Amino acid sequence: MEGDSSAAAIDSIVTDFHTYEDFLDSRIRPLDLYYLEDEELARQLVELGYRSSGGVLKREEFETRKAAAEALGLSNRTQQKTLASAGKELKDNFLRALAEREEDNRSGKMTSIIFIRDQNSHGQEISGYIDYSHRLRSEDFEPYFSGKKRLLPRPTDLSFYNWKTQVSTSNDTSNYQVIAENSTGLLFKNKRDQKILNVDPKTSPGDNSSRTSLSSDLYIQVVIYDHNTRRKVKAMASGTLCN
Repeated sequence: MEGDSSAAAIDSIVTDFHTYEDFLDSRIRPLDLYYLEDEELARQLVELGYRSSGGVLKREEFETRKAAAEALGLSNRTQQKTLASAGKELKDNFLRALAEREEDNRSGKMTSIIFIRDQNSHGQEISGYIDYSHRLRSEDFEPYFSGKKRLLPRPTDLSFYNWKTQVSTSNDTSNYQVIAENSTGLLFKNKRDQKILNVDPKTSPGDNSSRTSLSSDLYIQVVIYDHNTRRKVKAMASGTLCN
């Protein structure tokens, strides 16, 4: 276990510095520069192990690990760019809408809530609100985009209701807090910017949010609520997005 921790620490070191010289500079003590008055000499002493405030890697080892870390990072970025909807022939409006939002929901630029009303496998009418970003992280969406499975609300989603059995559930997710006990109806509070998303079709969905109703051959009713999180106060003052 100690070896694994050491390797992880070294990998962290090489990713924190652009060049070997930057790495050496981080190991030079202020007192060394005071007495030596020569940055290059101080670097040489650090590399030789005479002056250092931490562990030292040789140049060849640093560059080898640096190249390996960069290659791994490139591989991870390439893998992340492979979307579940990529290369799929999407004929339905709903699936195309999900595909358009997939990358932004995976990256965190957007957090979409999907309302679906349809029938389950038992012929019972169900409806509910799905945190798209949350579901993307927790399951494989390739079967949905390829038509092998139908996306339906579950009792574990933000909100779920079975009109036959009258079973009703609500759950917070990593993105949203459910506000069910409210006189104006069901609300969702974004945990990142604390903005309220209102799903009442008769009112505005809220700051930085939009509501899109879709006609679909796959479902009785589909509505998508998109929320864009703005970190800067000036950007947040830009207004409300709505249909």
